Amino acid sequence: MPINQSFSWWCFAGKDVSDETLLATAKKIGYKAVELLPDDKLHMAADHGLVIASHPGHRLTVQGLNDLDCHADIEATILKNIELAKKHKIPSLIVFSGERRPGHTDEEGIENSAIGLKRVAKQAEDAGINLIIELLNSKVDHGGYQCDTTPWGVAVCERVASPRVGLLYDIYHMQIMEGDIIRTINTHHKHFLHYHTAGNPGRRDMDETQELYYPPIMKAIAASGYTGYVGHEFIPKGDLCAALEQAYNLCDV
Repeated sequence: MPINQSFSWWCFAGKDVSDETLLATAKKIGYKAVELLPDDKLHMAADHGLVIASHPGHRLTVQGLNDLDCHADIEATILKNIELAKKHKIPSLIVFSGERRPGHTDEEGIENSAIGLKRVAKQAEDAGINLIIELLNSKVDHGGYQCDTTPWGVAVCERVASPRVGLLYDIYHMQIMEGDIIRTINTHHKHFLHYHTAGNPGRRDMDETQELYYPPIMKAIAASGYTGYVGHEFIPKGDLCAALEQAYNLCDV
C-alpha cells in the first residue's frame, strides 16, 4: 500500500510561494495532507482537498507533561484542541514531555507524563483522535527535552495504555539520538501513530548530501501495516515546489 504523505506547513510557507500555490501544488503532486497549519488557515486545507494530518495539542515549551504543576493548564489546552480537531477532522494532536527537571529522574518524568496523558486519554478515545508524544533530539535542536529516545516514549505509552496515545516517531530526531531506524520501526511500530522525516544532518532535503536513505525506511513503515500519514518536515534548500515533489517521489514506495 502506498505511503500517505503530508508536509509540515511551517517549513514551506512564507517563502516566495503563495499559500494557494503551495497547497494546490502539493495536491497536484499527490500529497494527501498538510500539517501544523496556523489556526487562521485551517480552512484552506479542505478548500484544496487536503487533510490536516496533525496539529499541536499544546505548545512546545520548557515545561510539559513531565511537570505535575502544568497538568491542569495542559489538560485544558488539549481538551480545547480536541474540539478543534473534531471540527476540522484532524486525526492527531502533538503533545510534548517538556525538558528534564533538575533533581527529577527519567522514571519520574515517565510517570508524570503518563499521569498527565491519562487525564485526557478518555476524551481522545471518545473523539477518535490520537495524542502523539513527539520524540525530539536533545543533542542538537532541543537541549534538555526529556522524550528524546524511543524507549522513554514507549514507556510512557505503555503506562497510559490507551489506543489513542502513541508516539510521533520523528526519523530526523531519532537518527541523531539513536539511529537504527528500521530496526526500531520493526520493533516498536505499534506505538508509532505518526511519522516525520527530514535529511540529517541539518534538517534539509532528503538528497544525496545526507546520511539517511528513505526508500527502505518507507518500505519498513508500509510493511508494518501503518496506514496513517508520513509528514515531511525539512527546510528546503532551493525551490519549494521542486523540493516537495522530490520528497514525494523519493518516498512513494
